[in-house]
Amino acid sequence: MSSNTLLDKIVGSHTVRTFPDGSLQLFIDLHLIHEVTSAPAFAMLRERGLTVPYAQGHTFATADHIIPTTAEGRQLPMQDPLADELYRLLKSNTEEFGIPFFDMNSEHQGIVHIIGPEMGLTQPGMTVVCGDSHTSTHGAFGCIAFGIGTTEVGQVLATQSLMFSKPKVRRIEVNGELPPGASAKDVALALIRKLGVGAGTGFAYEYAGSTIEALDMEARMTLCNLSIEGNAACGYVNPDQKTVEYLRGRLYAPKGDAFEAATAEWLAFASGADADYDDVVVVDAASIAPMVTWGTNPGQSIGVDEIIPVNGDAAALEYMGFKPGEKIAGQPIDVVFIGSCTNGRISDLREAAGLVTKYNLKVAPTVQAIVVPGSHDVRRQAMEEGLDKIFVEAGFQFRLPGCSMCLGMNPDQLQRGQRSLSTSNRNFKNRQGTGGRTVLGSPATAVASAALGVIADVRELRTNAL
Repeated sequence: MSSNTLLDKIVGSHTVRTFPDGSLQLFIDLHLIHEVTSAPAFAMLRERGLTVPYAQGHTFATADHIIPTTAEGRQLPMQDPLADELYRLLKSNTEEFGIPFFDMNSEHQGIVHIIGPEMGLTQPGMTVVCGDSHTSTHGAFGCIAFGIGTTEVGQVLATQSLMFSKPKVRRIEVNGELPPGASAKDVALALIRKLGVGAGTGFAYEYAGSTIEALDMEARMTLCNLSIEGNAACGYVNPDQKTVEYLRGRLYAPKGDAFEAATAEWLAFASGADADYDDVVVVDAASIAPMVTWGTNPGQSIGVDEIIPVNGDAAALEYMGFKPGEKIAGQPIDVVFIGSCTNGRISDLREAAGLVTKYNLKVAPTVQAIVVPGSHDVRRQAMEEGLDKIFVEAGFQFRLPGCSMCLGMNPDQLQRGQRSLSTSNRNFKNRQGTGGRTVLGSPATAVASAALGVIADVRELRTNAL
């Protein structure tokens, strides 16, 4: 059993009570809600005559999953009746229960897992929940963050607490310098491939080692975001000075002397030098290449310079339209999507635009390519830096913020049979639209693929500039 890890410290400091079966009642510091999973939870409160006692300071709402990413699409009523209803319900529910809501007209609207950190709502030592699988993103700040179901959303709204079973802790050490072309997205996909999509069952993942320490905060968020794809209960990185500096001056972060006092508390949550773990995995960063998926779950991935597995899952290969034994590089694509809570941050857009500029790239005529900032703050920053012009001149569409083509719940969807190179987090069947086929990759891989019209190795751009 683990001891003196960040998870042990946070769970210990947030346990309200322990039940006879060993489960805990855990206090929740930050509850983020969006339009898709909250409506039934509010209905439950209303039926039982309950309020949201921690509506201010602990609960925040935004609209992201169903929001169109074009200006004309955001006019009310929305074209999709269900999307329109979900948006209006979230707006009316948050007004009724006194919850801050970053609606379509808010300067802070964006994907829930991007706006939380960028506004300083997410802070080390917190427990963070949201009715969304990729809440593990917030673990990059030294939080215990995990997704919950709609019933649990209602429980947290009413009590600011949740039943919780403490997971074991697996320390995943990645050491060394990443090779050219490899990024945090590639680290995550390589780890899921190595460990398996079910290996995280019953575990929290603590990411550590020199490679992880070298990552900036946004790269750490990408890594933690994908923890759930290995079925981990959560994933986190211990807070350090990078964490502190990222939060300094953020809208909801402490100010002045209070910030300095908070810093000491934040850093104290890090796992101790004498921490015990239930399992330890060590990975050499030099072994990680730019990765892409060939199948229908994130564990079905290979280096972009490898061949499609000869003994790969036949049903997955058939769905994706791939033949075993062929090179994955060079396989045609129809759509490129840069965005999502995995890779929709300013650093992702800078990397993508930087490659476009360096090699004077243009989107291939056979490809539709869209760039969707993860929030209005990201979009504003990108525009201030001229990234939007770089993308548009290269043939990309530059959209308004939202979950967009990560999932088929808004107008940005693949058509049946289309294959995308996507920087999002899931390549499940029909995920990006009914019959759509998704290949996951990094922003760098996405840009190279958009330019060549096929799944491409960004290292080829680096050695053979177009």
